[in-house]
Amino acid sequence: MTMKEWFEMQRKLDQYIEEEHGLQSRPLFDDKILALLVEIGELANETRCFKFWSKKPASDSKVILEEYVDGIHFILSLGLELGFAENSFSVVSHEANEDLVTSFLKVYHQVGELRQSRSLQDYEELLRQYFILGQSLGFTIDDTQQAYKEKNEVNYKRQEEGY
Repeated sequence: MTMKEWFEMQRKLDQYIEEEHGLQSRPLFDDKILALLVEIGELANETRCFKFWSKKPASDSKVILEEYVDGIHFILSLGLELGFAENSFSVVSHEANEDLVTSFLKVYHQVGELRQSRSLQDYEELLRQYFILGQSLGFTIDDTQQAYKEKNEVNYKRQEEGY
């Protein structure tokens, strides 16, 4: 699956949600930024990587992957909002930061940078850092693509059920 296909799937979901909730004329950029930050926090919470005081293990890998792709939904949605969907992006990186805390902090930082600049450069860096985080969590691009497709279907179903 190419990035253009990911963006197209996200575009359809975003349009569906906006129509269902009458949001077509409302600016949603900051809402999506906050939603992304919350999703990143939920992901970090499932990994428990920062909970140095706790002996409880991380959640199951499947739970962590589902939380991870929730972030991808919002990152893609932000790219659409900013008009970046037609750009070429490479999501495969040979970098993987073993230290999850550092990786999470880099992603949080980059979300803030994007919020301020709304630039293609900061968007690309956010994508890069988020996919490095995914690799650090042990997810392949194939894992991520499959989980994204599955969660996309769940998101439609949730909308139909009045989520």
